[in-house]
Amino acid sequence: MTQSQPEQALSWRFPKAFWFANSMELCERAAYYAFFILITLYLSNVVGFSDVTAGIIAGIFSGALYLLPPFMGIIADRIGFRRAMILAFALLTAGYALLGISHHKISVCVFLGILAIGSAFIKPLITGTVAKVTDEHNRARGFSLFYWTVNIGAFLGKTCIPFVRQEIGLNYINFFSAAVAAVALLIAILFYHPETHADENQKTFKELFHSLWKILTSARLIVLTLIIAGFWTVQQQLYATMPKYVIRTVGESARPEWIANVNPLVVVICVIFVTQWMRHKKAITSMTLGMFIMPVSAFAMSLGPWLQSQTPTLLGLHPFTFMLVVGIALQGLAECFISPRFLEFFSLQAPKGEEGVYLGFSHLHSFFSAIFGFFISGFLLDKYCPDRATLPPDLSPEQLAPYYEHAHYIWYYFVAIAMLAGIALVIYARVCKAIDAKKER
Repeated sequence: MTQSQPEQALSWRFPKAFWFANSMELCERAAYYAFFILITLYLSNVVGFSDVTAGIIAGIFSGALYLLPPFMGIIADRIGFRRAMILAFALLTAGYALLGISHHKISVCVFLGILAIGSAFIKPLITGTVAKVTDEHNRARGFSLFYWTVNIGAFLGKTCIPFVRQEIGLNYINFFSAAVAAVALLIAILFYHPETHADENQKTFKELFHSLWKILTSARLIVLTLIIAGFWTVQQQLYATMPKYVIRTVGESARPEWIANVNPLVVVICVIFVTQWMRHKKAITSMTLGMFIMPVSAFAMSLGPWLQSQTPTLLGLHPFTFMLVVGIALQGLAECFISPRFLEFFSLQAPKGEEGVYLGFSHLHSFFSAIFGFFISGFLLDKYCPDRATLPPDLSPEQLAPYYEHAHYIWYYFVAIAMLAGIALVIYARVCKAIDAKKER
C-alpha cells in the first residue's frame, strides 16, 4: 500500500470525464474571448450603439458573468451536471448564432442575456467536474491542467479571430464562436457522462443570498473588494477601451486581438517565478507591489504619441501598438503579484470559521470593475477617441487628426484610478492591522 501511493500521487491519468470537460472548457474559452475582445466594436459598428451605450451594455454583460456562476452552480447541482452542460452549450451556440443573424438593438440585448446565462453555467460545471473526478493525490495537477486549458483556449480564440474580422467581416465572429460552442455541445451530448454523487453540502439560494449579504454588509470585506476593483477596472480596459482605441488611432490593419494575447502570455511565463519569489512575503506585500505596477502600465499605454514623434515604427510595430504591448505586458506582470495571493488575503479578512462562505463571492470585485470599467470607457472614448461614423463624412487624414489628437488622455484617467487604488490598499492594510492589534490588547 505504501508503495502504490507515491505512484498514484505522480500519475497524470484522469477519468474520461476530466478530459472531455477540459476539451469543452477550451472550446468555451476560445468562443468567448473571440467574441468578447471585440464586443464593444460589434455593439457600435454592427448593431449601431453609441460608444457610451455599448460600454454600458458590455459592462452589464461582463458583470453578470462574475455574479451569476454561484447561482447557476446551484441549478446545475439540482438538474445534474450532464443536463446542465448540454443546456449551457445549447444556450451558447444559440446565443452566438442569433447575434450573427439579428442586429436589432433589443434582440441583441436579449441574446447577450442568453449568452450570460449559458456562460455562467460553465465555470461551476467544469471546476465541479475536476473536483469530483480527482482526489487528494492528483487534484493539484488536475486544476493546473484546467487553468492551462483556460489560457490556451483564450489564446487560440484571440489568435484566430483577426483573420475572420479582416477577411470576412466583424459580424462573422459570432458564427465562429457559435461553431466552436457547437463542437463543445456535441462533446457534451456524445461523450460527457460524469459519475454523479449526492453533495451533502449542497447550498440553497437562501444561503447564497445570505453569503452575498454578509459581504456587502461587512465593512472590511466590501472596502477590500472595492479597492481591488480599482486594479481590475484598469485590467478591464484590455477589452473595454483598447480594441477601439488602437483601431481608431492606428487603422483597420491593427490587430487588438493579438495585442490582448500579451497579457495571458506574460502571466503564463512569469506567474511561477513571481509566486516563488514572493512565497515568504505576506499576501498584502505581494498585492501592493502589483497595485503600484498598474499606474505604470496605464502610463506606458499613453506614450504612443511621444514614441511616434521619435520613430515611425519600432520592431515593425506602430508606436501606439508598441506602447500598448508594453503596458499590457506590465499589466500581466502586476496580475502575477495580485491574483495568486488575493484569495489568501480575502479569506484572512473573513470571520474565523466562515472563510468558505465568503469565498463563494470572492470575485465580486470583478463584477464591480466590469460595470465601472466599461461604463467609464464608453464616455472616455466618446470624448477623446470618437467613432468615425459620428464625425462629418469625407474628412481627409489632416482633417481627422484633431479629433484624435488627445486620444491618449484616456489612459491618464486609468493612471489616476490605479494610483488611488494602490494608495487605498496601503491605508487599508495599516488600518486593519491597527484594529486587529487593538482587539488583541
